Amino acid sequence: MTLSQIVMLGVFPLAMAYAAASDLVSMTISNRLCLLLIAGFAVCATLLGLGMTEIGWHLAAGGLVLVVAFGLFAAGWIGGGDAKLAAATALWFGFDQLMPYLTMAAIFGGVLTVLILMLRKWPLPAPAASWGWAQRLHAANQGVPYGIALAFAALLVLPETSIWRAAIGL
Repeated sequence: MTLSQIVMLGVFPLAMAYAAASDLVSMTISNRLCLLLIAGFAVCATLLGLGMTEIGWHLAAGGLVLVVAFGLFAAGWIGGGDAKLAAATALWFGFDQLMPYLTMAAIFGGVLTVLILMLRKWPLPAPAASWGWAQRLHAANQGVPYGIALAFAALLVLPETSIWRAAIGL
């Protein structure tokens, strides 16, 4: 197994799983995790021999998502961690799979939001009443851990990307 395959098959999926779990239990997505995704892309792009033009398009996709997502953050519609995670993920996908990723994230995020809002109408089960993360998730004044939807969409779209196909030799 090559280093680029290890990065693609290991770092990216594990980072996405960690982002989802972290957002669920703490309602935060670490800056370090987003930096790891950016560094992982740089390593993978270098190992795969992506040209400067292709890397530029990936950077443009990540930059565009960062600008739009921070606009959504400024409006109070998403969290800052979600904005950074969406941009770091878009960097991996480039424009090739950006719309499928954003569409799936929106659909999963909508379903997640509806489910959480429905669950918040019911009392928190007694065993979960002492769990800080469950109390936060259940509180009506809290947001929705949208990183879960972003991570799930990313994992589903990743195998369709050109960078994934290049890493696994297709």
